[in-house]
Amino acid sequence: MNVSQVNFSTIDYVIFVVYMAILVSVGLWVSRTKNNVKKTSDEYFLARHSLTWWAIGTTLIASNISAEQFIGMSGSGFKSGIAVATYEWISAIMLIIIAKWFLPVFISKKIYTMPQFLEQRFDSRVRTSLAVFWLVLYVFVNLTSVLYLGGLALKTVFGVPLEYAIYGLAIISAIYTIYGGLTAVAWTDVIQVSVLILGGLLTTILALNAISDGHGPVTGFLQMMNKAPEKFHIILQKDNPEFINFPGIRTILTGLWITGMSYWGCSQYITQRALAAKSMQEAQRGLLFAGYLKILMPFIVVLPGIVAYVLKADITKADQAYPWLVNTFIPIGIKGITLAAMAGAIVSALSSMVNATATIFTFDIYKRFLRKEASDQNMVLAGRISSFAAILIAVSIAPTLKNLDQAFQFIQEYTGFISPAIFALFFYGLFWKRATSNSVLIAAAISIPLSALLKYLFPQLPFLDRIGIVFLIISAVIIVISLIESRDNHPGSIELTKKLFKTDMVFNSLSLGILILLCLIYYVFW
Repeated sequence: MNVSQVNFSTIDYVIFVVYMAILVSVGLWVSRTKNNVKKTSDEYFLARHSLTWWAIGTTLIASNISAEQFIGMSGSGFKSGIAVATYEWISAIMLIIIAKWFLPVFISKKIYTMPQFLEQRFDSRVRTSLAVFWLVLYVFVNLTSVLYLGGLALKTVFGVPLEYAIYGLAIISAIYTIYGGLTAVAWTDVIQVSVLILGGLLTTILALNAISDGHGPVTGFLQMMNKAPEKFHIILQKDNPEFINFPGIRTILTGLWITGMSYWGCSQYITQRALAAKSMQEAQRGLLFAGYLKILMPFIVVLPGIVAYVLKADITKADQAYPWLVNTFIPIGIKGITLAAMAGAIVSALSSMVNATATIFTFDIYKRFLRKEASDQNMVLAGRISSFAAILIAVSIAPTLKNLDQAFQFIQEYTGFISPAIFALFFYGLFWKRATSNSVLIAAAISIPLSALLKYLFPQLPFLDRIGIVFLIISAVIIVISLIESRDNHPGSIELTKKLFKTDMVFNSLSLGILILLCLIYYVFW
């Protein structure tokens, strides 16, 4: 057997099949038509603005975590140690910032899509350009790569043929996503995250218990820190071979913030969950709940890789660390839960992207250009058709990615090339009243060629540093062009008031809790 594949029993597969059947059934049930009343666009795309804080928090994490976190981040943990957890822990701070200063503006504007906000702030050219851009990115990069990498993970770990894995993931996601919209996606995500955390923690706990020879996971963790102290430095030094990926203190000061803020605060399939909240308070608390879950995630997806390193796992590649742990320490029956957690994470990410793609197409393309007088039923139908089309395109392209040398880098290069422009566009649109439409359009246009030029001229420049440099250049372009074009505030500028950003004691206390936890973590692992 391939060292990276896991031995599964019949009962493990039964558990997996039953779980998937329950997941699809719940998705169809929560989104069923009640009293023969047809779905409205508000229900299909924003879940009737009914999401509670705990539903928002779990669906954000389900949208974010996929199989690549289990396989890839465990592999990075094996190779780089706890440094890779920076991506997760700093995200918790970003969620506070977005909940405090971004969400109030988005929700007050009563928008369905991020391009819709851009039209309100700038003009229709910016809205259309970014809508088309995001549709291409979501379908041809995000959906396609998640399907491929998810299928590859299932093939690597479970021995499922790649094409079958891709088709299976797409079908399971499509069954309830196309019919139920965001309502089905959000409520099934609650189940997905519960199983993800359960399966992930079980793997970590059992492996740590093995390190301590049965004396418990806490003892195992302390012994692991003593046996491999080099793996528990969150800030790497220049002599570390992984420094180019995690460039010391600059890791938490430069490009990581740009990519993270672009992802958590400006992408449709993330912010759409908050826009579907029952109230502003529920939305903000949901993001903070997600922040606490992000603090937990490294102990589920990074720590197993370090455990495998300490136990001197018999593997040939770092990405085989997680499968090796499951094979070695997880008993029959529990492996089925692990399989369900991994596959469920992939399905959740797919469903979120499909729903976001349908929302942008329906509101920013279909209703504006194809059918301006579209009824609610027309829009729901357009959403379902576009969801099906997006999945179909992604399924047809995904298997071809196996011809790429590194598919994961395929994602990183594309997102890293455009995230500086996306974040700059929203940042200056929100917080600088003089930013003009032409300035942000030019900034968006130069982001990809500028990133490619810097990569070509300075191939040894750390990826995160390059993103930070591109953001600074783009910022300069926006500021200079805006100052040249006008001395007055843009007509669509946002009126920011203290009342808009006021938060209650619960929000402030929860935010403080996240910051205290992170200070303790960085103090321990510095």
